Amino acid sequence: MKKKKLAVIGASYLQLPLVRKALLENLEVYCFAWRDKAVCKDYATRFYPISVTEKDEILSVCRELQIDGICTIASDVAVTTVDHVATRLGLISDDESVAVLATNKYQMRHCFQENNIPSPVFFRKVERFTDLPLKHLKYPLIVKPTDRSGSLGVQLVDSADKMEEAVERAKAFSFEKKAIVESYIEGREISVESISWKGKHYILQITDKVTTGFPYFVELEHHQPTTLDDDTQKRVKDIVTDALSALGHSFGAAHSELKITDDGQIYVIEIGARMGGDFIGSDLVELSTGYDYLKGVIDVALGQFTPPAEVCTHNFSGVYFLCKEREYVKPFIDHKDDFPEIVSAGYTGVEMKNVKCSGDRSGYFIYRSDRKFCCNYYKKNLR
Repeated sequence: MKKKKLAVIGASYLQLPLVRKALLENLEVYCFAWRDKAVCKDYATRFYPISVTEKDEILSVCRELQIDGICTIASDVAVTTVDHVATRLGLISDDESVAVLATNKYQMRHCFQENNIPSPVFFRKVERFTDLPLKHLKYPLIVKPTDRSGSLGVQLVDSADKMEEAVERAKAFSFEKKAIVESYIEGREISVESISWKGKHYILQITDKVTTGFPYFVELEHHQPTTLDDDTQKRVKDIVTDALSALGHSFGAAHSELKITDDGQIYVIEIGARMGGDFIGSDLVELSTGYDYLKGVIDVALGQFTPPAEVCTHNFSGVYFLCKEREYVKPFIDHKDDFPEIVSAGYTGVEMKNVKCSGDRSGYFIYRSDRKFCCNYYKKNLR
């Protein structure tokens, strides 16, 4: 039987689980990305050193290859290219307008406001800090690029004299060189992992998150399942389902980030029309539930998706990231073989440093267990 052809947009370590899964599914895999750090080039059937933003060049190659499907995981910038190519080749994907809403935080805020999705009330897109009525703003505020992910350029500002620096920093990371300034929601951070088919949304798991907090809010830990009570979980799922529909998301994975205040108010911070990064989608969901999320994404792209049966939690899973603030993670990476709970660990950088974005983290370990893996509890097992 002739193998089906899958195009994967992106070739960094984030896409490697997708490429490996596709190869296990007996597919031909064609990867597109810059050659730098493109680890997938050593695994793919063929690698094309084309930037993921070169939509029409990738379209031309995919048309010539006669691909059967196209997808990406854990990359916002690649989503627009996936939808652009798929739409023109008659393949399964969201409409291109969905990619715009899901990758531009300002347009997403407008969409949520128009559809009564609970999210930060105040938001303003700016090219320079003087676009803001500085003396009349209610602090603290969050400043971030309009169109990036991975905590890039995100900063909390608690006074007017810090706004110029924060706006310029955010703009430097933005593709369109603009920042969004919005109300800061104090509260517990979670994310919701889901997959959609023909406009129906299937909630797979809720993730508890731990960040550095003020001022950059870089994610340091993710744990599944959530410890939220059943009633709150139901409200979260209902809000996320409404938000996905408001965006027009109909096909594939989605990663929704929310905050829950001390008085129980739930706010949608942002939604990515792709798997969650940081191993959440590629590893943690299957480790905790048994659902093969990667295969689900591939099957959607190929138009052969089977909706999942009721997804239940079977294990605890999570990831800890190494950085200067979390040096205690290093011994667990070095001695991973001493812990049967640790399923994967490694270094992603040479130097440990204080983090301002997720790219500053220098290592990780992923676990699966019958309880939440607490580093302090397991330290006694270190040599």
